[in-house]
Amino acid sequence: MTPRVVSLLPAGTEIVAALGAGDALVGISHECDFPAEVRGLPRVTASAVEAHASSGEIDAGVRALVARGAPVFAVDAEQLRALRPTLLLTQSLCDVCAVTAGDIRCALGDVLDVAPRTLAMTGTTLAGVWADIAAIGAALGREAEAARLLASLDARLRAVHETLRAARAPRPRVAVIEWLEPLYAAGHWTPELVRRAGGVDVLAEPGVHSRPVRGPEVQQGRPDVLLFAPCGFDVERAAREGAALLATEAWRWARGIVSWAIDGNALTSRPGPRLADAVEVMAAIFAPGLFDRPSPTLARPIPNPPD
Repeated sequence: MTPRVVSLLPAGTEIVAALGAGDALVGISHECDFPAEVRGLPRVTASAVEAHASSGEIDAGVRALVARGAPVFAVDAEQLRALRPTLLLTQSLCDVCAVTAGDIRCALGDVLDVAPRTLAMTGTTLAGVWADIAAIGAALGREAEAARLLASLDARLRAVHETLRAARAPRPRVAVIEWLEPLYAAGHWTPELVRRAGGVDVLAEPGVHSRPVRGPEVQQGRPDVLLFAPCGFDVERAAREGAALLATEAWRWARGIVSWAIDGNALTSRPGPRLADAVEVMAAIFAPGLFDRPSPTLARPIPNPPD
């Protein structure tokens, strides 16, 4: 029997589609937007926070909800019942980034006549994300497709590595900012992306949660490159907030440092196949003479503010 999949996180949706199982998707989260063909599917979640607000406004909204004991996300239990899923894709990494398995248990209770299988994505490193892809492939009966997808992703990462090694490219020191107000350094798989792209992450270790930092700590890391990749932001929003931060007196020290905004929503926030795209984009930033310039829809330089 063909599975009926409801994906409650964008990365899960992208993985199902990349495995050629898009027809199995019957419902998605409010954040799922890739690939384009999934956008017409029923949405079974909603956010209580305005998604297009600034990073500071979003943080304040989340904190206010948590202080009241109110949920950040709403789950449409009746819609879920109508969709009759046999497989739910959730995550366990972040309570404020996407719906968790706990959210589902609280929302559903006994609303479903037959409890679907719940598969939570748990990877915090590239190896863990690749394991999640394999697990979803197995749950869909698409083990061969998952193996081919993983082989193609590894081949792309290997191609970047071989190009850098052949050129003996220097490794720049890199700071990746995942949130701007308050300031957070990107963790989980992002330090590995930096390393695979030829850089050295000066703020984080692979597999460790993203963490709050202060400007002086970023400065003490002596970065050669600053990457602004706010979680869930496209490149335009990332560039706007990154430029505003660099224009402040507290960040005067960063003027003259190579600074880029990248599409965190597409490249770094989602533990799925497009992490390979992130490595390719970062490599083009770190070693511009070796790779084609990245698309401005994914990454763009942030000009130094005037003195």
